[in-house]
Amino acid sequence: MSSTLRFQVVGEAFKKKPLEIPNRDERPSEFFAKYVFNRQKMFKYLPSKVYEKMCDVMDNGTTLDLQTADAVAEGMKRWAMELGATHCTHWFQPLTEGTAEKHDGFVEHDWKGGMVEEFTGKALVQQEPDASSFPSGGIRSTFEARGYSAWDPASPVFVIGDTLMIPTVFISYTGEALDYKAPLKKALKAVNEAAVDVASYFYDDVTKVVSNLGWEQEYFLVDEGLYAARPDLLMTGRTLMGHDSAKNQQMDDHYFGSIPRRVAAFMKDLEIQALELGIPCKTRHNEVAPNQFELAPIFEETNLAVDHNMLMMSLMRDVARKHGFRCLLHEKPFAGINGSGKHCNWSLSTNTGVLLHAPGKTPMDNLRFVTFVVETLMGVYRHNGLLKGSIISATNAHRLGANEAPPAIISSFLGKQLTDLLTALEESDDNQLFNLGGKQALSLDIPQVPELLLDNTDRNRTSPFAFTGNRFEFRAVGSSANCAAAMIVLNAAVAEALADFKRRVDARIAETAAKYEGTEHTAKYHAIIDVLREDIKACKPIHFEGNGYSEEWKEEAKRRGLDVEQSAPRMFLQYLAPESIEMFRKTGVLTEAELEARTDIKLETYTKKIQIEARIFGDLCLNHIIPVATRYQSQLIDNVHRVSEIFPAEEAREVSQNNLKLIKQISEHTSFITENVERLIDARRVANRIGSESERAVAYHDTVAPLLEQIRYHVDKLELIVDDELWPLPKYREMLFIR
Repeated sequence: MSSTLRFQVVGEAFKKKPLEIPNRDERPSEFFAKYVFNRQKMFKYLPSKVYEKMCDVMDNGTTLDLQTADAVAEGMKRWAMELGATHCTHWFQPLTEGTAEKHDGFVEHDWKGGMVEEFTGKALVQQEPDASSFPSGGIRSTFEARGYSAWDPASPVFVIGDTLMIPTVFISYTGEALDYKAPLKKALKAVNEAAVDVASYFYDDVTKVVSNLGWEQEYFLVDEGLYAARPDLLMTGRTLMGHDSAKNQQMDDHYFGSIPRRVAAFMKDLEIQALELGIPCKTRHNEVAPNQFELAPIFEETNLAVDHNMLMMSLMRDVARKHGFRCLLHEKPFAGINGSGKHCNWSLSTNTGVLLHAPGKTPMDNLRFVTFVVETLMGVYRHNGLLKGSIISATNAHRLGANEAPPAIISSFLGKQLTDLLTALEESDDNQLFNLGGKQALSLDIPQVPELLLDNTDRNRTSPFAFTGNRFEFRAVGSSANCAAAMIVLNAAVAEALADFKRRVDARIAETAAKYEGTEHTAKYHAIIDVLREDIKACKPIHFEGNGYSEEWKEEAKRRGLDVEQSAPRMFLQYLAPESIEMFRKTGVLTEAELEARTDIKLETYTKKIQIEARIFGDLCLNHIIPVATRYQSQLIDNVHRVSEIFPAEEAREVSQNNLKLIKQISEHTSFITENVERLIDARRVANRIGSESERAVAYHDTVAPLLEQIRYHVDKLELIVDDELWPLPKYREMLFIR
């Protein structure tokens, strides 16, 4: 890009006229779920018996028969066509971190030379998309293309534009899962069954336990013109080169600051569209880094929350372009400043309204609370390496351990009160429980400011899995990820821990009854505490209350036996660890063949992303950076010659000394870049010849990725030397501050 065009792009981006903030006469509650076929719409458009059957299917997981499906499809079609829909699609989540859809029109022959609008139960329940071009990890050969998408009634259908969108699972012809939703639903079923069994120790009326998820989506906005002038951003989602801006986030003035008007207009527009699609948007604010923002909804059932997050990410990209922005969901689009995560707030609740991870008012309530907290920690402890493998990626690897992101070691912060309680329970000789109070009042001696309610725990931003009062916050999930990957592992791990806890408690009750000579209730009480005491001791290595960034913690974590691996490709192999295979088998979530396939997909995706980065980086260096640096160097050399012609030798030497220094620096940097780009190309060639998917990914991690950082250092130094008018790419100072 010529310097003239670059500055024209920058100037036009800064001159963009702010869009007016969208205005709605209705309150959000009045247009919420306008385009969603929820229970309210079902009640209106379906016959009463069909509506009752659908409620039974959604609430209890009963099978939907074809006759009922036909009636549901007819009601859906009438509703959707009233909103202008002409097509339908099965909307699914293949193993690409995105979504997929194939649109079919509501049209069939009427056999009289015309056509009719038709949508049957069969078309609603099942589609047959071509599965050959989706990642399968070798489960299916490319010439064996058949795959099926099947409707998930637990996630309501919705309309976008002229299309009825039907959330579905996606499986191969032979039944293996090719998506995230199918194993997620199995994991939710497993944790429901295990949690109900354990909850029955405390409550007689619990028949269902729901996994809840509240995600917090962080993202960056960049002016569209500047984005288009950065080939690295366009092709990889992040800047592969670029020197720090003199001012970035060191003043801490962006976090929770006043939202720029253009951004506020985008946020308002986005919220309206999201609310119309049933996504319960709650929070919006400036994040820590410049141009970084966050949105979060009210928590929902995990399956629905995952669908809403995938839909929201798509909406964010579309609405941003309408407002002259590009939305960046990459975990680390800019070096040197805070990256973006997707904090996943997770908890379990019963159909009777009990939040299992919240303390109560009675000793038995608190025993229930301690039980579910400890068994969650047991699941995290046993599978801490697998949990890390579920959230790591080529993109998230740049974020973990940097700025405010947690480190790549899974640990859990509990806070002083809960830590003291577990310690006391572990070390106590008797089986008396501590009462846990709710929030404590904090009186502030500030006029006109009321007292505050303190949570039972503080926050630790370096903890990947922190307890925050009535839920756990899994902070390590990446902003671009499908959070189903983490939720599959977490719910399955907790299901395994709860099932193991139930088995051991049941075995202990008879023994405890004889020991204490009490009632069955007393025996159960003591058996639970005895097993809890064992588990509190067992999972102590996962507890960490200190600074996760410290070098001391890395050494301590290793001594505790926690997974301290830093290489993403090696982390993926945790899916194939014997304990992981056994956990997924026992919970019925994934087979060994499916785990092998998913691991291969993760490895292949990692390799391809680093490969693409290396290719675009080499192109930028050789075709953009080196020519510009050489041109500027030539100008400096020409200046030295002209000075020597005008000034006496002694004066010319003094005048040219600074230019000669710059000329030498440019030569050193360009020589390093040229030489090492060749090394980068050779390293790719060598890695590409490796047959094993895992060994190839490791080679890209060990030999290709480090060269990108080494070469970048010299490119960024050139950015500080070369004439600003010549530099071919928009700089951080131009991209990071929305005008």
